[in-house]
Amino acid sequence: MPRHVVPLTESKVRNAKPRAKEYKLSDGGGLFLLVIAAGGKYWRMKYRFGGKDMAPLSLGVYPEVSLAEARERREAARRKLRDGIDPREQQKALRAAKVAEAENSFEIIAREWYNRWSSGWSPSHALTVIGRLNLDVFPRLGARPIGEITAPEVLKMLRAIEFRGALETAHRVRTICGQVFRYAVATGRAERDPTADLRDALKPYKKGHLPAITDLQALVPLLRAIDAYKGTHVVKCALMLVPLLMVRPGMLREAEWDEMNLDEAIWSVPAEKMKTDSPHIVPLPLQAVAILRDLRELTGRGKFVFPSHGQPDKPMSEGAIPAALKKLGYKGKQTAHGFRATARTILDEVLQQRPDFIEHQLAHAVRDPLGRAYNRTSHLVERKKMMQRWADYLDGLKSSGANPLSPSVL
Repeated sequence: MPRHVVPLTESKVRNAKPRAKEYKLSDGGGLFLLVIAAGGKYWRMKYRFGGKDMAPLSLGVYPEVSLAEARERREAARRKLRDGIDPREQQKALRAAKVAEAENSFEIIAREWYNRWSSGWSPSHALTVIGRLNLDVFPRLGARPIGEITAPEVLKMLRAIEFRGALETAHRVRTICGQVFRYAVATGRAERDPTADLRDALKPYKKGHLPAITDLQALVPLLRAIDAYKGTHVVKCALMLVPLLMVRPGMLREAEWDEMNLDEAIWSVPAEKMKTDSPHIVPLPLQAVAILRDLRELTGRGKFVFPSHGQPDKPMSEGAIPAALKKLGYKGKQTAHGFRATARTILDEVLQQRPDFIEHQLAHAVRDPLGRAYNRTSHLVERKKMMQRWADYLDGLKSSGANPLSPSVL
């Protein structure tokens, strides 16, 4: 340290008063305190790099950064200079890294995912999802870069939920996190979804008599019972199509032959029949086309695909499918509308389909990044593939009696 420079003291720094013009108090080694007219005090360091005088390096603001800490930062900068590193450029790189880390945090990406898709959800479901994120996920994982989060980290968070006795919530939070991770993968900010490694890590949640069966082992006998249904052929066909097509029961009951293009495997539902007041396209998997071709031999001369028994000019009654499910022994266990929840859960959690494809297929109001509603043909090619995979998966369940994707079946 040059002899003519008297090192600063903490009291001198603390008592430095603003003047009409800004001034400097030197500490040596290039470090000085800049006192501006408005009263602020800033640590700066003069330095040379590459044989040139550089603009002073910012080392912090007093009193947040004390004299002792400012000296530590000066020495760290001098070490960088000895190693041939410009400390200002390193500061810029560190700031850029912190910004990138913050922009790729789990919370930032989760809120982006939520804002993109929640407009198509019911208000209660949207409130539940963001509530679970705020309560359980963000406090533990929110600040972490999403691409660095590991399966054990997620499991630790889920175990905390499990520990308080909220086992169902733990499973549902895992599902939500999986959707966020897959969104991050799709947008290039993560390599994979770590929740896929946690499928058997939580205690199984045994549901009671719920209106929608999502447990694969419980779904198998229901699918087999539908195939063995002994009621009228029209009702049986409707019953077989309900789990395949993921449509609302009313839409299925009121289906008309003019809406069906079996050669193209497309069902075009007009806007006036839709809750969203927008036309909807339902891709028909091969299994559905076969059922409809068979049914057309019986009802194809009339207007409705599923005419009312004894009144062919009217659609099937609202109680026909519930009565069939009751006859099969599933009253209070599975509703016709519940098959939508069944499909949504399994497509997401087991078949790992993109949430927006599922939401489109469920005819929910999905919007683009500018808030505009997608048209009915959006993602049609991908949805056709998804619907065929779904139908094939259900066939595999019925034939194997187990998850067709499990290693023991593959």
